[in-house]
Order: sequence, then structure tokens, then C-alpha cells
Amino acid sequence: MDKILYIRMRHRIQARPNQTITIGDVGQLVGDEEVLRMVGGIAIHQVNRSDKSIVVLDIMRVLKELRKADPELDVQTVGPAQTIVEIVYKTKQFRPMFFAAVWLLLFLGAALAIMNFHEDVSMRIVHQKIFKTITGLDDEKPLLLQIPYSIGLGLGMILFFNHVFRKRINEEPSPLEVEMFNYQQDLDMYVIMHENKESSKQTDDN
Repeated sequence: MDKILYIRMRHRIQARPNQTITIGDVGQLVGDEEVLRMVGGIAIHQVNRSDKSIVVLDIMRVLKELRKADPELDVQTVGPAQTIVEIVYKTKQFRPMFFAAVWLLLFLGAALAIMNFHEDVSMRIVHQKIFKTITGLDDEKPLLLQIPYSIGLGLGMILFFNHVFRKRINEEPSPLEVEMFNYQQDLDMYVIMHENKESSKQTDDN
């Protein structure tokens, strides 16, 4: 009976400095238990300082190691051809002062952006005209419109981003999460094309 191994490369994994990455780490393996025990612990990369923060491991490198282990092994590949290895170094300690400074900067920036937008579109004058149309009275500060509008603006932002602090309102991703996902996909594609040493080869003209 032929020994068959199905392997699907994981899209992204995390590793520590000096960690030995095995085939079982980078791929989802399906096959006989004996085959899985044999190939799962085969090392394909040793993380070192020259790797910096990102390493791309190609399926061809995995196949090369599998052929060394057992030339008669029938390997069937499924899915992506590369795995992005993100090397996680020691995390920085949480600094409350830095967090407060960033939060204050973002808060003031968002507040100024909203105020400048309202000034550009003359929102105060619009509220005054709406208030006069409804009540027939002139009021320089129509708080009956401005207060509900301000509350609705905040609620609208919460609904738009689909989060209340860390709690998600529903399972639907927010537009920001979709844009971050698209950015991560583009970034991963760039890393695969430029960090994968197996995908490019320089020829000697001499």
C-alpha cells in the first residue's frame, strides 16, 4: 500500500527566536499515523538573528526534506504554497503614560476633524434653519437639535465600527476591520514575493 501524505501549508504562524520549525508547525498533515509520526517532527528551519522578524517557508523546501526522509512517500499538496513565519520577540511592557498620550492625541485629532467638518458645511446655520422651520422661532443655539444630533453622532460611530470598547455588537465585521484585513492581505503578498528566497534566482552571466 502506498504511503500518502496530504499537506496544506498554513498561511501564517508565530515562532520564537532560536526555535526549530518543523513540518508539523508549518503544515496541516493528513495521512496514516505512522507517516504523521515520521514527518511531523522533521526540522525545516532554525530561527536565527539574520531572519529578523519575518521568514517565508516555501512548499518546495518542505518537499525536499520529505524526499530526504522517505523517497517513496507520495506527497499531495493542497492550498497555499508558502507559510509566513512571524518571529515574536519579547513583548514590551505596558506603559500607561504612553497609552494615555496616544489616546489623548487620537481624541483631540478626531474632535478637531469633526469640528472642522461641521464648520465647513455650516452645520450651526443648518440647525438654526431647521429649528426655525419646525418651530417658527429664531434661536442662535437650538439645543433641542444640537444635543440629540451630538448623541446620535456618537451612537452612529459605535454602530459603524461595530464595537463598544472590546465588545463586538454583532458578528458582522466593521468597515475598519475589512480594510485592515485587505491591508494585511496585500502586506502578506508583498512579503511572499520579496522575502521568499526560493521564488527568485539570479543567474550568472559570466
